Amino acid sequence: MTTRVWQQPLPKIYTELSDAELRLRIEAAREALGPKLAILGHHYQQDAVIDFADFTGDSFELSRKAADQKGVEYVVFCGVHFMAESADILTDESVRVILPDLGAGCSMADMANLDQTLECWEQLKAFCPGQVIVPITYMNSSAAIKAFVGEHGGAVCTSSNCRDVLEWAFRGGATEEGKRAAKFGAVKILFFPDQHLGRNTAYAMGVALDQMVVWDPRQDLGGNTEDDLQLARVVLWKGHCSVHALFRPEHVDDVRRKHPDMKVIVHPECKWEVVQKADMAGSTAYIVKQIEAAPPGSEWAIGTEVHLVNRLKNQHPEQKIVVLSDCQCLCTTMYRIDPPHLCWVLENLVDGKVVNEIKVDAHTRQWATVALERMLAIKGTGNPINKIQPAGTTVD
Repeated sequence: MTTRVWQQPLPKIYTELSDAELRLRIEAAREALGPKLAILGHHYQQDAVIDFADFTGDSFELSRKAADQKGVEYVVFCGVHFMAESADILTDESVRVILPDLGAGCSMADMANLDQTLECWEQLKAFCPGQVIVPITYMNSSAAIKAFVGEHGGAVCTSSNCRDVLEWAFRGGATEEGKRAAKFGAVKILFFPDQHLGRNTAYAMGVALDQMVVWDPRQDLGGNTEDDLQLARVVLWKGHCSVHALFRPEHVDDVRRKHPDMKVIVHPECKWEVVQKADMAGSTAYIVKQIEAAPPGSEWAIGTEVHLVNRLKNQHPEQKIVVLSDCQCLCTTMYRIDPPHLCWVLENLVDGKVVNEIKVDAHTRQWATVALERMLAIKGTGNPINKIQPAGTTVD
């Protein structure tokens, strides 16, 4: 696993530089480092940082892009901690991965730690005899959780391929025991850390809401009865994205009332009720592709991080694009990565000093890689969320 350390105070000079001075110094450092450097910028990053990114995209897409680069010695990941871990796992061991601000974490990823996961695993095995449990973790999780999944016959998923991975898991996952159990419907999925992505995807596959339970790691048996756990087909970890959880059903209702011709598209990390009311739901890449392909005059309310929504709005002035809610739906931890921190790490590299390196230990790297490779080997339809909803269905 990686060792989390505190971000050291930024030297005062970097907080006193003007925007123009920062830009000049960042550009000079990039030029000095040349092809040895790759800067990755996540879709949710602020524009002042994206301006310097060699590649932009989702976290896994960016990590694979970094791994494909030849001759790169340093990868500066302008994202959050778990993303930098994934980049370190996927790139050659000689590549140094750097996170400009170590305070840039992910609240969702932090909602599932290894000790809690091990306790959950033992309780599920004890109280669900005769069933095979296949663990699936969202990409937005720590390297330690990815490694746990790899060691126990499961796989990683992204918001783009979650359905394909869950279908694979219901077929028994990576073990022969699981494949035998699948013939008798005796497979249970443990999905973490985002309950909403798991619920939305499983529901779209035909899993009823009452066949899913939420596991609260702070309670015995996750806050469930033994019967509930035995009957559940999917156990959802009690985690969520602090950004997407801000969108509510009434926000969709408000758009419908004010803009009857406007389509609502949301990320599947949003709550089930929001996804059900939306016209479309899909990953960040899916949202971007839908906007890029839409004709002039299209109207969209987008339920995802506000920096991406504003960027799409600026890139497509021929369309009317708004954020689904006027609340401050931004990833505050991602926002910690700013030009002063980027300038600081780059100038240290120019001076031959690596600061804020993210390094995953060999055991964690090995098994996390297994979980990722299983995901890449899974073939499926890649269907987006299907929002057909039985009348009167509700969820807590």
